[in-house]
Amino acid sequence: MGKGKYDFIDKEIIEKIEYYKSRGHRVPKLSMIKTPEQIEGIRASGVINTGVLDLVASEIHAGMTTLEIDKLVHDYTFDHGAVPAPLNYEGFPKSVCTSVNEVVCHGIPNEFEVLEEGDIINVDVSTIYKGYYSDASRMFVIGQAKPRVQKLVDVAREALKVGIQEAQPYAFLGNIGNAIETLARQHHFSVVTDFCGHGVGLEFHEEPEVEHVGTRGRGMLIVPGMVFTIEPMINMGVPDVFIDEEDGWTVVTEDEKPSAQWEHTIAITPDGNEILTY
Repeated sequence: MGKGKYDFIDKEIIEKIEYYKSRGHRVPKLSMIKTPEQIEGIRASGVINTGVLDLVASEIHAGMTTLEIDKLVHDYTFDHGAVPAPLNYEGFPKSVCTSVNEVVCHGIPNEFEVLEEGDIINVDVSTIYKGYYSDASRMFVIGQAKPRVQKLVDVAREALKVGIQEAQPYAFLGNIGNAIETLARQHHFSVVTDFCGHGVGLEFHEEPEVEHVGTRGRGMLIVPGMVFTIEPMINMGVPDVFIDEEDGWTVVTEDEKPSAQWEHTIAITPDGNEILTY
């Protein structure tokens, strides 16, 4: 008898999936569980992805255009034998998303957008290396931001942290969203619900969807071998957003108040999780 496609999955994982399924819980497809070799490939992609963000961190400054950020990302990625995943993805024209102030996500770099003192910007980098995808973003504060804006950036980072803490084997995706939403509300911020985290690794966007609001004990079961992003988008004002009709990509807060986001790609391990992007 030939070796089965999912023979690499530990018997205990299979048994637990069946156990939770029999009790009415949503469980992952076996195809969502990555092999150790695949996780190693995603980890290698994540090293380059992290290098890109480290480079941006060292170069970003007031007076810089978002197009200059795009060039940094584009050149570094190709110089390291990789490809920027956003480039030409469904028509996206650049190598990175640069989202300034009230832009929530998917901002398109351009030569006319110049960073100014007090701006906040999310730089969202995704890398394909030897066929494996990684995805992460960081917030950067240009100079000194207003206290409430700085608080937004800090809470968004903490939201990512608490979300990752909840991403444990045999917990539920709803726990992640619940922790993020609870934290945001404590600080009188809101969570964008129109966009969410996602599986990643063999494709840019895979199952499951990882919502940033939720109920503990609900949502899909998390099991070892799953790889996904957590990327909470936290708004100063209302959670509602709209997409710029002119470019079809740029997502803006409905009330045009600032938004902040941090993102990591993580792999679920038998005893916790591993952050694959730093």
